[in-house]
Amino acid sequence: MIRVKSLCKDFGSRRAVDDLTFGAEKGEILGFLGPNGAGKTTTMRMLTGYMPPTSGTAEIGGFDVLENSLDVRKLVGYLPESVPLYNDMTLMEYLTFMGELHHIPDLDDRVDEVLEKVHLDDRAGGYVGNLSKGMRQRLGLAQAILHRPEVLILDEPTIGLDPAQIIEVRNIIREIGKDHTVMLSTHILTEVQQVCNRVIIINKGRIVAEDTPAGLQERITGADRVQVKIKGDARDLLPLVTPLPGVLSAEIKSGNEIEIAMAAGQDVRPEIANTIVNNNIGLLEMKANNLSLEDIFMQLTQDEPSQPSLDGTVED
Repeated sequence: MIRVKSLCKDFGSRRAVDDLTFGAEKGEILGFLGPNGAGKTTTMRMLTGYMPPTSGTAEIGGFDVLENSLDVRKLVGYLPESVPLYNDMTLMEYLTFMGELHHIPDLDDRVDEVLEKVHLDDRAGGYVGNLSKGMRQRLGLAQAILHRPEVLILDEPTIGLDPAQIIEVRNIIREIGKDHTVMLSTHILTEVQQVCNRVIIINKGRIVAEDTPAGLQERITGADRVQVKIKGDARDLLPLVTPLPGVLSAEIKSGNEIEIAMAAGQDVRPEIANTIVNNNIGLLEMKANNLSLEDIFMQLTQDEPSQPSLDGTVED
């Protein structure tokens, strides 16, 4: 549903998005990660037709975002980071107005349906201006899914929500992602692990990694690792565990502790534990020592500087 090839965006002499190429299919939830100033929001704005690319192409459902902008907008639901709402309208009035712009035939029923989906049906007659930050975010999500879009593009969808609201929005995204294409940016890395099927990390406007959350971990670490602490000298344990099938290497970390690298997909922990016990060595602790998504993110983006746009603000 989403096809991006060699996409670039320049702001004067500064290139905010640099040669991005990626895609996303129906039924996929794609996480779009990067530090502030990496080009996430700029990319999403180009995909939704909000701003034109400098070069390259982007297609939504086979329609070019530049040449067929109106067709693209029919297919896309967009939730920007700062949700534009009309404070003097009721929630029902606002969604009805937005639905009329999309020429939704069963509008009254659809408005009721999306309000219930985002748990705002009890506030349908209240004014938008009286909503909390979290409720405004959920109303923005209701607007984004109102016209049953095939592609949903969400920029920081859970920002400003409390923990209960975050869980609700994540559940909505998972449900939508079963039959639609969802692309979301977020700074909450646990959100990516819990919601997304695939992750793209960008740095300085370029893609530096693209894989599943588990695949990223495997690519960065090259192996699953386990930390073993024993009652005794680690040097005695080293020659016992190194020959075990599935063990790539073992390294002494302290006097009574070693780190063992296991081949990807092979869990050798039972064999390690049996070896320790069978050799009358006291096993004090065994724990996984894998890089988290936060660690991977920091490794890939640690050189990222904040780059000012032409007006002195930082482009995301």
